[in-house]
Amino acid sequence: MAHEALCQHLANQVVTLMTHGRNRLCPVQNVNLIYLNQYQPRTPMMYLPGIVILFQGSKTGYLGSTVFTYDATKYLMLTVPLPVECETWASPEEPVAGMFLTVDTATLQDLLIEIGDDEDFQPQPQTSGIHSAWLTEPMLCAAERLLDVMVHPRDARVLGPQIVREIIYYVLTGPTGGALLSLVSRQTQFSQIARALRRIENHYAENLSVDALAAEVNMSVSAFHHNFKAVTQTSPLQYLKRYRLHQARLLMLHDGLKASAAAVRVGYESPSQFSREFKRYFGVTPGEEISRVRQTVAEPQA
Repeated sequence: MAHEALCQHLANQVVTLMTHGRNRLCPVQNVNLIYLNQYQPRTPMMYLPGIVILFQGSKTGYLGSTVFTYDATKYLMLTVPLPVECETWASPEEPVAGMFLTVDTATLQDLLIEIGDDEDFQPQPQTSGIHSAWLTEPMLCAAERLLDVMVHPRDARVLGPQIVREIIYYVLTGPTGGALLSLVSRQTQFSQIARALRRIENHYAENLSVDALAAEVNMSVSAFHHNFKAVTQTSPLQYLKRYRLHQARLLMLHDGLKASAAAVRVGYESPSQFSREFKRYFGVTPGEEISRVRQTVAEPQA
């Protein structure tokens, strides 16, 4: 089957499962289906680490000075959480349809052990936290089998994880393999920044200083700034601020917290400062943003 025809077939499978087949959709660990049937203007989002494969529709991401588009020709891979502004090109006639795969480090390490000292496997180290590459026929064929097993509970449970592993193998041995390899590498500049990002993720409500973060990963402040920006396309303080704003948004949306309570929970001392920075970043007040999201369909992860 030609690439375009296969993508259309896979998109139809996703749309059917997400609109008519939810009652028979069997979850597979580390897999989320993506479905959105309306245009979304450029909006701040927190992208999670993982592999995004779209079979239909497209998205344009804005990260610092970098602009990237992914669609049915290219997959997207993120190795760290990134605050991105995203524009979604979708309509009821041509919805965005695809899947998001979380990369389990244990699976990744197991694959590297099996690959061993293969001379043909020479991934190049990469420092950025976001990458894209051409979708290949083996990846699409594996994605088709993954969608097929998601309608049978036993197949989903037994075969699903093996197919996810296969897709990760194709990414690992492809042009962005070096970025995946960096997830399990030690003592690289990327791994040091990834450690700092995990510190922010787990302690974002605390009083985190750039000096302390740099010292924790054994870098000078200037080297930390330089390497942090290479990975995330933003400064440590801007990243921390955006991470807190996204977490506050989730607390208001999913836990029903008021803006002032969410502000305190994520580390703001001044609710008015929180509201100002929220509106500057999201373009609307906290109350307006929550009302907007609740009027639309649930957001896909990427």
